[in-house]
Amino acid sequence: MSRFLTILAIAAAPILLAGCTTQLSSEDRAMLQQAQADARDAKAEAARATAAAQAASTAARTANDKADRILAAAAERKAR
Repeated sequence: MSRFLTILAIAAAPILLAGCTTQLSSEDRAMLQQAQADARDAKAEAARATAAAQAASTAARTANDKADRILAAAAERKAR
């Protein structure tokens, strides 16, 4: 969640900067555009990381379920 807030802050900063200034020099405008591009890249990276974490979570859950079934079968065989 902390990373999400950081990315949100990065994305919001250029928007706030643009809203607070009435005229930007060409250098400032270029910096603002670069900041916006960086924010978009960070957002895309966060989305990829989220998807990867969800996939890993699903794989771990599946492996845990399989291990539970194996242990249950072993306990059942031992009980016989």
